[in-house]
Amino acid sequence: MDENSPVFAIAVAAELAEMHPQTLRQYDRLGLVVPGRTRGGSRRYSMRDIAQLREIARLGSEGVSLEGIRRVLELENENKELRDRVRELETALADQLINRPGARVFAATTTGAAISLKAGSRPQRNTQIVLYRGPH
Repeated sequence: MDENSPVFAIAVAAELAEMHPQTLRQYDRLGLVVPGRTRGGSRRYSMRDIAQLREIARLGSEGVSLEGIRRVLELENENKELRDRVRELETALADQLINRPGARVFAATTTGAAISLKAGSRPQRNTQIVLYRGPH
């Protein structure tokens, strides 16, 4: 079972979160915690939902308004999504580096432009002398 699997009925979720079932219904209406639904329309809460309900209770006990709690949860969820995306991109980059070592090599020209080289090759050396004469 993964943390996002909606398995707990509202009575069990309320007990696990140490809240009244009516409070869970209110939070669902407000969009603070939106549980999964069965085909019959019954709410099913996941372990992640339970953790979020506990976080709501903690923030509420510290005096944060429901709107403030909604915003905090929204930012935490966005942060988690971004961390997951970064992890996904890091994995993809690591796979690319492992599967294509040395596939792209660059060098700088005398003008500062970047040029692509074949792996294992060296740029052609420029021994040309350039004189600079400042403004007269």
